[in-house]
Amino acid sequence: MSRSMPPAPFARRVWVGLAVALAGAVIGLGAAAAPLARALDGQEATFQKLSLFAEALRHIEANYVLPVRPEQLIYGAIGGMVATLDPHSEFLDPAQYREFLSDSEGRFAGIGVEIAVRDGWLTVLSVFRGGPAERAGLRPGDRFVTLDGRPARDMRIADAVRLMRGEPGTTVHVQVRREDAEHTLGVTLTRAYIDTPSVEARVLPGGVIYLRIQRFQSTTADEVRVALDRALGAMHRAGAERGVLLDLRDDGGGLLQQAVRVADAFLRAGEIVSTRGRAGEPLERWEAHARGTRPAWPMVALINGYTASAAEILAGALQDHRRATLVGTRSFGKGSVQRLIELSDGSALKLTTATYFTPSGRSIQARGIEPDIRVDGGPEHASAGSPAAQTGVPAPPKLRAEPDGDTAAPREQEAALPRHLPGAGERPAPRGEVAPARDAVRVEPSRGAGESARLFPRDPQARVGYETLRAMLR
Repeated sequence: MSRSMPPAPFARRVWVGLAVALAGAVIGLGAAAAPLARALDGQEATFQKLSLFAEALRHIEANYVLPVRPEQLIYGAIGGMVATLDPHSEFLDPAQYREFLSDSEGRFAGIGVEIAVRDGWLTVLSVFRGGPAERAGLRPGDRFVTLDGRPARDMRIADAVRLMRGEPGTTVHVQVRREDAEHTLGVTLTRAYIDTPSVEARVLPGGVIYLRIQRFQSTTADEVRVALDRALGAMHRAGAERGVLLDLRDDGGGLLQQAVRVADAFLRAGEIVSTRGRAGEPLERWEAHARGTRPAWPMVALINGYTASAAEILAGALQDHRRATLVGTRSFGKGSVQRLIELSDGSALKLTTATYFTPSGRSIQARGIEPDIRVDGGPEHASAGSPAAQTGVPAPPKLRAEPDGDTAAPREQEAALPRHLPGAGERPAPRGEVAPARDAVRVEPSRGAGESARLFPRDPQARVGYETLRAMLR
């Protein structure tokens, strides 16, 4: 075993650069140097470990059996460091960061799913409407076993994305495990350009606007505005009453500001959401404004175990302000804030920096949002809750059962994820504005062939939501 060696050039530059940067920070601050020096003394052990990092880097660069690009080593080290944090913090190399920005803008070529790693499994968070995955019958919660013949367990998201994406018209074979399926399911998907409008709206009988938000991307608030205006135009001509059935099920979240803007469209005043940092100190607070607020139509919102993050913020704000009745099951419980920090070489950190609180002071983190009316049993597949999917659109083809030795892992929520942040203590609610949510009441959909059964034959949650809203309109 080698005990000593001359420092490799790149490793030496890394360590010298760190040392110079730290020394320069202290010298450059002048009168403020003493407090900074004391802070650095308190972290002396941490900085000493940087020399250990440079030492390991030197050994790898000098002795590894194959040449390794310094960039690969540094990116791997940063990614490993971030991976020791919570499950939502991650490092994005320049290519991954460009893909991330492309996703948020709503167009790419692939199979049409949003994924995350859950206990080592690549898990479907949402399925984009009209994409190859939806047409094949993939659902939120499905866990990939193989991608194009490669084992997907413990596969990096970046590698999975590269396998899923490609030229339109090319194919990729996937195998998934599903919670209620006995065997592994397999299907060959044909890649296509994925245009992902995040909002769908329909006018239902009885003066109900069905408004589904699939995820919160950069255009979502504007899409909601346009969709509501079009629906209202149709309803005005028909002279119908007006109520909103807002479907947030299987909505994995997205951009915070878009969720705030959508909430602002339905709330005239008061807090929408607030954040707290490392020591519980208040960081930011978003308020509703009267300008641009829609009339106080009766409103029901549907949520389930895959309603997460930004979607939970919207649901929590509407519930706390008594603006909407929530129907469904407890939401996922992702109440942490990820700040996107672009680094100097075009890479980025998606770093958890705070936790969310609803207007009444409830922490979402690892707790989720409890509905006012609990209804088990959601749609049979990702799009089944949509009236469009249940009136004239053929059901997606069944995935084929395929042999595989793996067993499906149980469905998880935030509280079951490794390294998840614990739920924060609740803070006092803003005085006179909101009240805590009520205890959930369990309800079964009415029997018979009524309007709700015709509109949502395979979706008891949507049926109860529709019946509840119609009762409000009477």
